[in-house]
Amino acid sequence: QVQLVESGGGSVQVGGSLRLSCAVSGYTTSIYCLGWFRQAGGKEREGVAAIARDGVPTYADSVKGRFTISKDNANNLYLQMNSLKPEDTAMYYCAIRPSCALAGFDIRLLTSAAFAYWGQGTQVTVSS
Repeated sequence: QVQLVESGGGSVQVGGSLRLSCAVSGYTTSIYCLGWFRQAGGKEREGVAAIARDGVPTYADSVKGRFTISKDNANNLYLQMNSLKPEDTAMYYCAIRPSCALAGFDIRLLTSAAFAYWGQGTQVTVSS
């Protein structure tokens, strides 16, 4: 059974930092991409960042230069978030895309429909 468990969310002031983690288990193949998404109240879920099999990251324009996605060999996924803004407030989810090219991640695939497995989310609140 595939499981993704997010952690690291919390409340922070504008300009602060948080590091989200996602523990992945039960996925028996190495051919997949990982991504972070977020959903604010009353809005659609949006893609934040993804990382390809070769480790190359892709970011939404709204977080470029502030967020860093990474993964380790133990199937853990991370999202380092710096210079946080009130508009970053949302529930953050990690997800698996089972079909994944060896190199690079096409930004056009950073959509909810392109990912198949999801965690329960971790809340991030940024206050001014």
